[in-house]
Amino acid sequence: MADPSVPAGSRMSPAPLPVSDRALIEESAKKSALVWVRGPRGPERALWHVWHDGAVHLVGDGPAEQPLEPLGLTGGAAATVSVRSKDKGGLLAVWPARVVELPPGGEEWREAVAELAGRRLNAPDTTTIAERWARECRVLRLEPAGALLEGPGSMPEELRAAVPPPTPATTRRPVPAGLPKLLRRGRPGRPGRKGR
Repeated sequence: MADPSVPAGSRMSPAPLPVSDRALIEESAKKSALVWVRGPRGPERALWHVWHDGAVHLVGDGPAEQPLEPLGLTGGAAATVSVRSKDKGGLLAVWPARVVELPPGGEEWREAVAELAGRRLNAPDTTTIAERWARECRVLRLEPAGALLEGPGSMPEELRAAVPPPTPATTRRPVPAGLPKLLRRGRPGRPGRKGR
């Protein structure tokens, strides 16, 4: 549910950020295909995005799109965005964000959708994607809401590997006892095979 004190689609001026923080946030988000977002509830989740007009933009919650609702991302909510280095994959920056839900059809929504549609991979309906998103999805803007929480020179020392979620998948079963012998025999027409 959106915060009633913040009109849907309204845009507050971003919190004042040091120039170096703003530059790092913008450059890292532009170069990365994914950001990791932690909302008011649920675990941190990787989401594809575009950087447009000073903020990360996401589309989701439709049948063929990424799930945003489990994170509690609603207008006026707070989120934390983590960006990884495109080159090495290590954590580059973590920053607080304010969530703004863009109302379908508005000018900001149309601009964001034009950018998002250009980056959407394997869309089932490239010609009518904007109409589908207006009907079935939400477009969110994650605006930087303060200085970096973590960045170069201020990363924590502890390991932050996530615990794998439960899954019905099984591990590989032991190799059958006769398989190594079959593999040593070789294939027809290969050196070392008898009866050529």
